[in-house]
Amino acid sequence: MADGETKAGLAHRNKPAKQGKPGKPAPKNSDTKTLKRKRDQEDLGKLRKAVDELDPKSADIQKFTNLPLSAPTASGLRSSHFEVLTDVQRAAIPLALQGKDVLGAAKTGSGKTLAFLVPVLEKLYHAKWTEHDGLGALVISPTRELAVQIFEVLRKIGRNHYFSAGLIIGGKSLKEEAERLGRMNILVCTPGRLLQHLDQTAGFDVDNLQILVLDEADRIMDMGFQSAVDALVEHLPKTRQTLLFSATQSKRISDLARLSLKDPEYVSAHEAAASATPTNLQQSYIVTPLADKLDTLWGFLRTNLKSKIIVFLSSGKQVRFVFESFKRMQPGIPLLHLHGRQKQVARMEITSRFSSAKHACLFATDVVARGVDFPAVDWVIQADCPEDADTYIHRVGRTARYESKGRAVLFLDPSEEKGFLKRLEHKKVHVTKVNVRENKKKDTKNEIQSLCFQSPDLKYLGQKAFISYTRSVFLQKDKEVFKFEKLDLDGYAASLGLPGAPQIKFRKGEDIKRIKNASRAAMSSGSDTESDGEGGKRKREKGEVRTKYQKMAERQNQDVLSAHYRKLLGEEEQPDSDDDDADFLSVKRVVAVDQLDQAAAASASAEPRVVKLGKSELVIDSNRREKLLKSKKKMLKYMEKGQKLIFDDDGNARPLYVLQDEEDFEREGPAAALRQQFVEAESGKIKEADVGDKQMAKDRRREKRERQKARERDEEAAVEGGEGAVVMLDGGGDGGDEDPLALLRSLPVAGGGGGGGGDEESGEEEGAPPQKKARKWFQDDSEAEEEARQRKKRKGGKKVIEMAEEPDTLEDYEALAAGLLED
Repeated sequence: MADGETKAGLAHRNKPAKQGKPGKPAPKNSDTKTLKRKRDQEDLGKLRKAVDELDPKSADIQKFTNLPLSAPTASGLRSSHFEVLTDVQRAAIPLALQGKDVLGAAKTGSGKTLAFLVPVLEKLYHAKWTEHDGLGALVISPTRELAVQIFEVLRKIGRNHYFSAGLIIGGKSLKEEAERLGRMNILVCTPGRLLQHLDQTAGFDVDNLQILVLDEADRIMDMGFQSAVDALVEHLPKTRQTLLFSATQSKRISDLARLSLKDPEYVSAHEAAASATPTNLQQSYIVTPLADKLDTLWGFLRTNLKSKIIVFLSSGKQVRFVFESFKRMQPGIPLLHLHGRQKQVARMEITSRFSSAKHACLFATDVVARGVDFPAVDWVIQADCPEDADTYIHRVGRTARYESKGRAVLFLDPSEEKGFLKRLEHKKVHVTKVNVRENKKKDTKNEIQSLCFQSPDLKYLGQKAFISYTRSVFLQKDKEVFKFEKLDLDGYAASLGLPGAPQIKFRKGEDIKRIKNASRAAMSSGSDTESDGEGGKRKREKGEVRTKYQKMAERQNQDVLSAHYRKLLGEEEQPDSDDDDADFLSVKRVVAVDQLDQAAAASASAEPRVVKLGKSELVIDSNRREKLLKSKKKMLKYMEKGQKLIFDDDGNARPLYVLQDEEDFEREGPAAALRQQFVEAESGKIKEADVGDKQMAKDRRREKRERQKARERDEEAAVEGGEGAVVMLDGGGDGGDEDPLALLRSLPVAGGGGGGGGDEESGEEEGAPPQKKARKWFQDDSEAEEEARQRKKRKGGKKVIEMAEEPDTLEDYEALAAGLLED
C-alpha cells in the first residue's frame, strides 16, 4: 500500500499453476479454477459460521489466533508481530466482526487502531470485495498526522489482501488525488478533504460503502467538524456498519442520531479503572504566573537535555515565537516545531525527524495531541492550559504508551488552578503539585527583549503570539477556569520581549461598542422617526414634506458633506454638538494683517495680559510692551540662561552631567518612587519609539510597492513601444534640468578623477588614455613621479594628458577634448 494507492496482494495472483504428477495428464485450467473457487467458498462459509458462533464475552479470547480471521489478515498480523490482544481489541473486534455498530472508548496508547482496522479488512473479505467494486471502507481521522499513522498500520497488516487503499489528506493537487480516487477500496482521509472530493470530483461513488470508521470520534463530531460530518452523512448510504473510537467517547444521543447508528454496542475497556490515564504515567502540575511561564519552560529544557520532550501550546503563532526565540538562545537540545499552518511536506518531515530522534524537543499545537504515536517520549509539557479535561487526557497520552513509562507536567496560572483541578478530578485524573527550585530558574526577559530589538521579524511574531493567546483565553467557554480579567497581560507582553501590551481588537471602548450596536433604523432617513442627537426620537410633523436633499443631509454617517447641506438648508446646529467638521466649506470673512495688528493693540490697551517667559512673567499693558515681544535682543534679559551641552561621539547633544548633592536628592523624594518614575518615563519613550518603528516599516513597505509598480509600468511601456521605444536614462522630462556637461564628464580623465561610465576593461583598449595610478600612502612625490615616468616608458611612449585638477567648465572640457583628438 504505497502513496495514495496500493494493491497489497498483487504478487499472489501471478503464482504459477501447480503441476501434476509425472505420468498423469495435467488437469485442465478451467477445472483447477472451479475447484479453487469451490474450496474458497467452503473456507468462507466455515469462517462465517465461526464468526456467528463467536461469543464476544468469552474469556478464551486472548490472542489474535483465537479469533476467526481470514488467512490474509492472520498472516499480516503475524508478520507485523501482533499477537496478544489488548483490552479494547478483545472487547471490540468480536462485536465488529459480527457486523454490529460499536462505540469504543479506551485509554490512549491502548491499541484502538487495530480494533477497527481488523474488522475493516474482514468486512471486505467476507463481502468478496474486489478492486473493481469501488469504495468499500472509509476511515476518517481529525488530523493529517493521525491519518498517515493509520494508513501505515493498514499497509502492514493488509499486505496479503488484494484490496487497494488510498490516503487523502490534502497538501497535494486535488486533480492528482481525483485521478486515483475511483480505484480505491479502502480510503483513509480527513473530513475536509473528503467533503471536497464528494462535492467536486466527478465519478466518486460512495453508494456501496460497507463500513465507516471515525477515529477520535469526539473530536470529529464537535463544533469544529459538525457541518462537515453532517454533509458527509448525507452522501453515505444508510445500510452500513459504523465504528466510533476515541479515548474520551461521546454518548450524546444527538451525535449518535446524526450518524444513523443502529443499536450500537458501547465498549469501554477502562470504564471501571481508577484513572482515565495510564497507570504508568507520572502526572504533576506547576503553578507559575503567566509572566514567568517562558522562564520556567527554559529552565526545564536546560535541566532535561538528554530527554525527548513535547511542549504543547495553544496556538500556532505561539509555537512559532517560542521556537524561534529559544532556537536563537540555544538551549543545548535539538528543537522542532509543528502546527497546522505548515505545508504538508514540512509536517511529514518534522514528524519523521522527531520520531527517529533520541533527544529532541517538539513545540506543537493540538494537531499531534490525538492518536499520534511518537516512540519513547519522556516528557509531555503543557505550557498552556488545555481547553478541557478531554484535551488534557489526549495530550498526556503521547507518552507512557504500550506499558512504557512517562511523565507529564502542566503549567497553570494561579487564576486557573482551582477551576481546572476540579475538571480533572471529575474525569478521574489525579495530578500532584510540584514546586520549581529557584536555582533552576533563569530570567529570559532581557535576552528575548534584546533578540526582538535586533530582529523585527521576531518582534512581530511576539505580537502575534500575544494576541492569539489572549484571544483564545477570551473566547473560552469555561469562565470558571479561564478568567481573562485576572491575567497579567503587561507582564506577559514583557516576557515576550515587547515594550507594551499590543492593542487587541475585542477590547474596544464603550463608545465604539455603542456605535457598533446602534440600531440601523435610527440612522436611516427613510423611517418616520429620526434621532435628535441625544438618543431620543421625534416624530415627523403631519403634512411635512421632505426633499431628497433633506434626507441626504440627515444621513450623518453617509457623507462628509452632510453638515454643509444642513447649513444650506438653514437648520440650526445642536447646542452640544462637538463635530469637528462643522465648519467644512463654510464661508469666513478675510481680515487684513494690519487690521489684526490694530485689533491686538486695542485689546492689549483695553485689558492687560500676561505672557510666560520661562520662569518669569511679562505683563503686556501697552503698545511698547507689545513691540517688545517682537525684539529677540531685548527679550533675552527676560529669558532664562541657556544650559550647557556636550556632544557625544555620534554628534548628539546632551546636557552636562552634574553630581547632585545628597540633600537635594533626598528633597526630591524616596529613591523607590524616583526609580519607578524613571522606569515609567523610559517605558513611555520605548512605546513612542515603537510607534515610530511601526510607521517607518509601513512607509518602507509602501515605497517598495510604489517602486515595484513604477518598474512594472516602465516594463509595460517598453514592451508596447517595441524596438523603436526610447528609454530615458536620466529621468526624461522636458530637458530643463539636464546637465549640458554630462556627456563631457563621462570622458576618461587621466588621474582617475572624473571619468566614470566605463568598465575596467575600457582603459586597456587601444587608443584609450591610460589611467594615472594613485600614489600610495608610503610614497612621496618624487617616488610617484619616477613611477609615472617608468610606466610611460613601458607603454611605448603613448601620450598621457596630465591635469592639475578635474575639469569643471566648458572651456576645460574643450581643451581636454582637443588634446585627446591630436595625433
